[in-house]
Amino acid sequence: MRNALRWSEKWFRFGLWIVAFVFASFLIGLGGTIVENLPKVENQVTLEDFIDKPAANALRVELKAMQEKRQVAQDANDQAQLKLNGARANSGAARDTFNNWLATRHATKRPEQDAELIERTQALDELKMLERKALADVERQQQHLLDARQTEEKAQRAMRELENAASDKLSTEFRSQELRVFLYRLTLTLPLLAIAGWLFAKKRQSTWWPFVWGFIYFALFAFFVELVPYLPSYGGYVRYVVGIVLTVLVGRYAIVALNRYLEKQKLAEALPDAERRKELSYDTALARLAKKVCPGCERPVDLTNPAIDFCPHCGICLFDHCGRCSERKSAFAYFCHACGAVASDGK
Repeated sequence: MRNALRWSEKWFRFGLWIVAFVFASFLIGLGGTIVENLPKVENQVTLEDFIDKPAANALRVELKAMQEKRQVAQDANDQAQLKLNGARANSGAARDTFNNWLATRHATKRPEQDAELIERTQALDELKMLERKALADVERQQQHLLDARQTEEKAQRAMRELENAASDKLSTEFRSQELRVFLYRLTLTLPLLAIAGWLFAKKRQSTWWPFVWGFIYFALFAFFVELVPYLPSYGGYVRYVVGIVLTVLVGRYAIVALNRYLEKQKLAEALPDAERRKELSYDTALARLAKKVCPGCERPVDLTNPAIDFCPHCGICLFDHCGRCSERKSAFAYFCHACGAVASDGK
């Protein structure tokens, strides 16, 4: 019973499943290419599209001028600092020389050196004055540099305010584009799901079932891979609400289908035994028997027990006896396995 299908039929079915998957892969590739190009229908927007252009251009010109001014001030400050360092070095060296000479002057106490003392002191004062001038020049250049930096920072703050305002508008536009692209995806995906649902309900066992299942796999892939990951979040509310709605719809369908199945089974179990077995197809009966369940009610039955000829749950006949050789056989078999006689009920 486990090998009820013909060997060739098994391989044909295996090949048809390959056809279904290959067909689905090509559909998925085509759908992926279309979905990938969907964002191109929207214009690419940048920060420049939303910034106040006249104000931004004026600030950019001002910033460029301030940067040049700052660089000039920085160069002048560096030059002044070098001059100050040189003046300090000269003043320090002269002071050391003067101190050494003064120590010698105190040691010798020669009066004729008083004029030289005055001359050296005046020279030292002149060097000190040059040092103070260099320091004043450095302080002036530092003030110019500070003014340039502060003016540049003020312009940069104004530019950042313009960019922040434009960034908010850009973010809003990005969200709008994201929503529109998602709606494009939804417009393409929902009809595919509707067609796939109809094919599953009506055509999944038809002659062209490989293409039916291939399209179903493609529709499911388009929904779960090409649509769901791009669902706008809005803080998670949209995704949770969509998840709840889908769960309710799927759950309701499952509950209705289960109740319909149970009602159908109840009506079937009320029919006479012969009529019930006639309504069961040969392949369906063998497939259920291979799973060790009753073909009528699909409940577990110990088929290895020779004492069981009828299902203890629904009463359908599982085993009968051949009219020619009286051998016990499956009630769903077309021929007797012992003598090859045709089943007495016409199967």
